[in-house]
Amino acid sequence: MKFVIKLGGATLEDKRLLQACGKAISDLVNDGNRVAVVHGGGVQLTRTLAQMGKKSEFVSGLRVTDAETRDAALMVLAGRVNKSLVAALGTHGQAAVGLSGGDGHVFRARKKKTNPDLGFVGEIASADPRWLDAIWAMGAVPVISSIALGFDGEYYNINADEMAAACAICTHADTLVFLTDVPGVKGVDGKVMRWLTLSEIPALEKQQIVSGGMLPKLNACKSALTHGVKRVRILPAEAASLLPDLCSTRVMDGTEVMVA
Repeated sequence: MKFVIKLGGATLEDKRLLQACGKAISDLVNDGNRVAVVHGGGVQLTRTLAQMGKKSEFVSGLRVTDAETRDAALMVLAGRVNKSLVAALGTHGQAAVGLSGGDGHVFRARKKKTNPDLGFVGEIASADPRWLDAIWAMGAVPVISSIALGFDGEYYNINADEMAAACAICTHADTLVFLTDVPGVKGVDGKVMRWLTLSEIPALEKQQIVSGGMLPKLNACKSALTHGVKRVRILPAEAASLLPDLCSTRVMDGTEVMVA
């Protein structure tokens, strides 16, 4: 089976969690699955920008990205964060190849049209999984940072949840898993919803039960499910060890997002 696993920046900050995720991904591969990892790095980027004297601004969970912020994102996400994840997989004997979405034109971007304008924030315009297939053929895990190259020659900052969905769609993945620093999607009663249908999401947004970074995540879930991905799950990174069990047992952690 094919899995796309999305890792957030908060998870990558915790060495214990990072190692646990690395082991779970390695176990998935050892079980005969093909796994691609897409990662963000918002926590690390915000810290680096603060060290540069720049304040981070967000609109509906998306980072306002001027040219300097974009260059910092390229350095942090495609550099240190990407290579730390490659190293974590290597610790468990799993070969991994780190790349940005722009490498090999795996993902091409266009500027995201928003009001207000967010600068160098992009959305995926096209995808070519040939390089990912080649990495899989060698028994390795592609580790992709959420940066993509536009047709105008500029790099664009891509929301990592959106890129994970695009990766799952273009590779015809069976399962997309978002490993997060939250236990799942919480409902009106404040409890984690074990199952969430796409039809329930608009009401949660309208009541502002979900907001901030959860908004692009749920939009990514919808995109994946409506474009052929069979299963989408939001899973706390603390439960990463359950990844190899997703297809064989009933995992109760996190939120399963479903079409209906």
